Amino acid sequence: MVLYKLQDFEPNYRDTFEGRDLNGLGVYTQGTDEKVGTVSDVLVDEEGHFRYLVVDLGFWIFGKKVLLPIGRARIDYNVDRVYTIGLTREQAEDLPEFSERQALDYDYEERVRGVYRQPADYVQPVDASLPLEATAPVDTTYQQPVAPTYNRDNYNYEHEPSLYGLNEQDHQTLRLYEERLIASKRRQKTGEVTIGKHVETDTARVTVPIETERVVIERVTPADAGTAVSGREADFREGEVVRVEIYEETPEVRTEAFLREEVRVKKVVDQDTVETQKTVRREELDVNSGNLPIEER
Repeated sequence: MVLYKLQDFEPNYRDTFEGRDLNGLGVYTQGTDEKVGTVSDVLVDEEGHFRYLVVDLGFWIFGKKVLLPIGRARIDYNVDRVYTIGLTREQAEDLPEFSERQALDYDYEERVRGVYRQPADYVQPVDASLPLEATAPVDTTYQQPVAPTYNRDNYNYEHEPSLYGLNEQDHQTLRLYEERLIASKRRQKTGEVTIGKHVETDTARVTVPIETERVVIERVTPADAGTAVSGREADFREGEVVRVEIYEETPEVRTEAFLREEVRVKKVVDQDTVETQKTVRREELDVNSGNLPIEER
């Protein structure tokens, strides 16, 4: 069976996985949470099914790359990790080293599978020259069925789901969501204040003292009235006139501008706290396990 690198088989594979990529994810042992290495590549078969993760064991064995069957991996995108199922350091040491220059033939894969197989899911390979049994033989010693035999000509990955089956129960993710109040502010115009000026008229009164001249003619009898005067003194003249200039004051009123006051316009910001409320929703997990033990982490 021919295996391909995922990048070579489908260059745009990231579009299928919503931009996610297995390459570069850390590989950890399930249970002990010990880091094993890093995923460096993915191998798929002719139909594009995931078969192996290529794991660089730099944290365990420097410079060694091995194959991890996809059925022995649990991918957790929530923490960007790959957890190995049942892989020990001893098994990692026994695994044949992966090299791109080495052909991935049936014999090489058998060496890989032989390390991962457990007695409970062991599948007995046989010589290609021997006939195949239609039904599983029975082990008379333990009275337990033995898995059907296979060889290089009829082997199929589906024969060993424990190695190549994607265990959906190990890869399910249930996301719980909740709503939160996000407080923000929006600035909006509430009105406009217009400040200007106009001219008002009024009648002002002022008192101005003025002077007015008038002529007063007084006729008086001198003390020496009736006394004879000489002809030289008695100078009778025709047309003799006395002129007296008469003046009076009139009020003159004018206006003059004076600064009365200044009006200063400015804005001030009043600080206040407004409390508001809104109903939010939250999803909680309901677990119905019967009497089965459940561990929550």
